[in-house]
Amino acid sequence: MPAQTVTVLLVHGAFAESASWNPVLARLRAESVDAVAVANPLRSVSGDAAYLRDVIAGIGTPVVLVGHSYGGMVITEAAADNDSVVGLVYAAAFAPESGESAFELSSRFPGSTLGDVLVTSPVPTGDEFRIRPESFHQQFVADGSEADAQLMALTQRPVTEVALAQGLPTNAPAWKQLPSWFVFGDQDRNIPVEALRFMAERAQSKGTREVAGASHAISIGAPDQVTAAILDAVGVAR
Repeated sequence: MPAQTVTVLLVHGAFAESASWNPVLARLRAESVDAVAVANPLRSVSGDAAYLRDVIAGIGTPVVLVGHSYGGMVITEAAADNDSVVGLVYAAAFAPESGESAFELSSRFPGSTLGDVLVTSPVPTGDEFRIRPESFHQQFVADGSEADAQLMALTQRPVTEVALAQGLPTNAPAWKQLPSWFVFGDQDRNIPVEALRFMAERAQSKGTREVAGASHAISIGAPDQVTAAILDAVGVAR
């Protein structure tokens, strides 16, 4: 019997965009793994997850969902009671319980400096946030080059306050039913490393990689380790 075709869907978080997955995409392609980087709207957990569910339906194969940062909120919601999803990878990402928000989880443990570097702009649905460009390198991707950080700062996509404040809608977080893997850095300035460890342990992670010196932008600073976690998930799914 041929191996089951599995597609990896990579979901970026706040202050990033789909090209932030390029180093991981290149490595997955080298391993002949089908993968797509999804443009996450960053408007609300419920709305972003509904969009991701549409993407999953359009792919037409079983999928492994990979979320970065706030993208973890989205994959957790989109995978709930979704038979097409066969595994989850949380890359420096939130793995929420029902009702928990990104704001709540990032403040449960000390260490995040994100609030000090945000710029707020009004939008019709409330406010949205972006990271001050001059602070982006140290806050988001301290282990990347200054040139790369400058470009990422200019292409960052803002996230709404609604998205960060909305608790996970589903009563059945997907990590309770699906095998999940975790990879994150110990120098994350957005989500405290203690929060990341807590969520991995709570989800009974099938495999956790904690990368020494890695920043929040784990797909940039540690693409080999992120790819390895994804390959573990794909291998189980097949």
